[in-house]
Amino acid sequence: MRAGVRRTGHPAPGAIGGKIALSLLLFFQTDPNMTNDTQRPSGRQANQLRDVRITRHYTKHAEGSVLVEFGDTKVICTASIAESVPSFLRDRGQGWLTAEYGMLPRATHTRSDREAARGKQTGRTQEIQRLIGRALRSVFDLEKLGARTLHIDCDVIQADGGTRTASITGAFVAAHDAVAKLLATGRIETSPIVDYVAAISVGVYDGLPVLDLDYDEDSQCDTDMNVVMTGAGGFVEIQGTAEGVPFSRDEMNSLLDLASDGINTLIAKQKAALEQKSE
Repeated sequence: MRAGVRRTGHPAPGAIGGKIALSLLLFFQTDPNMTNDTQRPSGRQANQLRDVRITRHYTKHAEGSVLVEFGDTKVICTASIAESVPSFLRDRGQGWLTAEYGMLPRATHTRSDREAARGKQTGRTQEIQRLIGRALRSVFDLEKLGARTLHIDCDVIQADGGTRTASITGAFVAAHDAVAKLLATGRIETSPIVDYVAAISVGVYDGLPVLDLDYDEDSQCDTDMNVVMTGAGGFVEIQGTAEGVPFSRDEMNSLLDLASDGINTLIAKQKAALEQKSE
């Protein structure tokens, strides 16, 4: 287990990824007996992901489709190809990638009305779908896509925290399959995908930095952060918020270390899923 930084008034056990500076040792000390002093509701270790599954070709019609599962969070991600681009890209010889996000009415503990029935999307929905689009566009060369649009749809069928990070991770695999069909049919000559991309949540729960928050942790954490990274280790987006208690630079560094390790694992799972032969 990666030792963490505990938020107390006394010297706390843990080291930040093994890279802590000597001056910080005045405030933090290592306790060899600390394994999981803070009990996560799920019983996971601080640096432990939930069980992650990526199932390709989940639906029949879309050029790319995936069921992605982060524990009890389940999202269907589809990628559809349209032979047109938005008006602002007309006659520019490049493509576009855009995303939409939604949740089934009973994806959560209590039923929510469909946004279509309300007549408008919530600010949260708009924020998440823009994040998904930005994340995927960061690893696409849109000129190589040609004058066409890749539509990403992420539909949450069961939510237990981390729906946006699961959506990004699954949507990349769906997009990859859609691009493979463009290549196979000769509609493009080279892949527009330049790298992998995945996302994960991290946070400070009961004073300890932890990876991949579920709903119980997310609703009680001191700090909540969503991190999007590429396979090369570049940061695409960092969304971090203190829920009442500000977080320190050292805690932020510890959270980013956790996120980086978690995303490396997720990208390995993406690669493993894509290596499986299509039925």
